[in-house]
Amino acid sequence: MKKALIVQGGWDGHEPQLTSKRFAGLLEKHGYECVISDTLDALADLDALMRLDLIVACWTMGEINHDYVVNVCKAVGAGVGLAGCHGGMCDSFRQDTEWQFITGGQWVSHPGGDGIEYTVNICHGSSPIVEGLEDFPVCSEHYYLHVDPAIEVLATTRFPIVPYYHISNKPVDMPVAWTKYWGNGRVFYTSLGHHDDVFDKSPNAQILMERGMLWAGEGRQYAVDHGLTTTRFENTAKMY
Repeated sequence: MKKALIVQGGWDGHEPQLTSKRFAGLLEKHGYECVISDTLDALADLDALMRLDLIVACWTMGEINHDYVVNVCKAVGAGVGLAGCHGGMCDSFRQDTEWQFITGGQWVSHPGGDGIEYTVNICHGSSPIVEGLEDFPVCSEHYYLHVDPAIEVLATTRFPIVPYYHISNKPVDMPVAWTKYWGNGRVFYTSLGHHDDVFDKSPNAQILMERGMLWAGEGRQYAVDHGLTTTRFENTAKMY
């Protein structure tokens, strides 16, 4: 049985308990054993993390012991998947740049606040995660992020929609969902999920999250099946 750790907490406005419960339910449908932790101390035991298939981050803002980030870095590098949504993964631990490096992006603004109507544009052919999905509308926060240029973009949204200082620039297609690799590990992120009910109001948002978590959780087995090792990352690991 595959195992997932869901770490929930931080700012309550992002409803971490509701989203964690939802994500656990989605994973359990696919045979996962899920543990939901209310404390970041769940990241303290590297050996325990190494036995996981997936870590799901539902922790907005806050601070983290950097040793815990190092543990996530090593576990994901060894093949453990990492997945999350909205501020629960890419507005977490703002002062820890290594966390941002692992996850692939960092929230910087949501012009207009909540209740913005916008379109999520699927990048067809970018990944099996989006196979069969079509563009869909969302009414929520419109996330503007700083992103890793190495990410594989699965969906985008067009900025600007509301007036703000950034409108002086050209229109841009901002990533909404992406994947990336961290060592042998797979990382998935979607900026959707300000409130838990966005996954009910926009069903494709839940499909993205469900498929993204499953994709990330397959990385460990893929590494085992293909004889991938972490030896090529050893010099980097020594920096810690």
